Amino acid sequence: MDIKDVKKVTIAGCGTEGSQISSMVAYKGFETTVWLRSEGSIDRAKPRLESVRKQILGELDAWKADRGEYCRGLSDEKDLTDEQIDQLRAQAEERLSHICLTTSAEEAFSDADVVIECINEDPAQKRAFYEKISGIMPEKTLLLTDSSTFLPSTFADATGRPDRYMTLHFANQIWRNNLTELMRHDRTSDESFELAEQFSHAIGMVPLKLNKEQPGYILNTLLIPWFKAAMCLVASGVTDPATVDLCWELDTGARPDQTPFRKIDKVGLPLALKIISMEPGADDPSTPAGMMVALLKSYVDAGKTGIAVDEGFYKYDENGNVIK
Repeated sequence: MDIKDVKKVTIAGCGTEGSQISSMVAYKGFETTVWLRSEGSIDRAKPRLESVRKQILGELDAWKADRGEYCRGLSDEKDLTDEQIDQLRAQAEERLSHICLTTSAEEAFSDADVVIECINEDPAQKRAFYEKISGIMPEKTLLLTDSSTFLPSTFADATGRPDRYMTLHFANQIWRNNLTELMRHDRTSDESFELAEQFSHAIGMVPLKLNKEQPGYILNTLLIPWFKAAMCLVASGVTDPATVDLCWELDTGARPDQTPFRKIDKVGLPLALKIISMEPGADDPSTPAGMMVALLKSYVDAGKTGIAVDEGFYKYDENGNVIK
């Protein structure tokens, strides 16, 4: 199968990553379906998709208004006229309103050209999901996982199509941070790897190819120690999130939204909590990992799970801007 043959794309799950991926896939013109487990999941997905829609439209409006930094994922060209940006905005309004949400596995997977799995980072749930859809997907379907912690070889057999299965890992705010990490396992076919690369380009991403399996891939191998260092400073009482972020901004010249705790809010505190909970000593409140777990859990338990719900370590307005 070539990229020109890819028309229908299904995303399984609609959390922080699933809502962004499905929105970008739809924005780029693919017929987009989001599969969810229950009607309750659909109800929770709708405001997430609306939040992403507002962020994308807000980025286009800001680009037109001040001609500042543009979002690489939204356009291949930087020097567009006001009329061309208006056309992109109209495209976003129209296409993002046609994302199909369904709980029917038959509807979601029976004719999909590409499936992107974004369900919970739980091996039992992932394995059960792959086994559930293996008999529904047609032979042509390329199956991709956005897992941020597991290697594709872990689930290759459960998919029933190891040669057409691999990782396509996204960053966050993918319309701006438009990268994908392509990681194969030892049975992924060259054809599948090439199609994943072509698909990445087609949805506005820059594909970064890994030569072999690596826990954490490239991005999280770099990010997680950074997150841990920032959280440990706060969890141990050394300082507060805003001060850590200000220090990073002043010393590195990073944009305010590229500081540690702002990035954690974008990733989502539940995912950060899951990752830190895997650390040695995470169940001991006297250890650094235990203190970080307690810090994150206090926010998650209060419903402050990140920018997707307008509050994490910071409060956000409807456009994703920090409320001072």
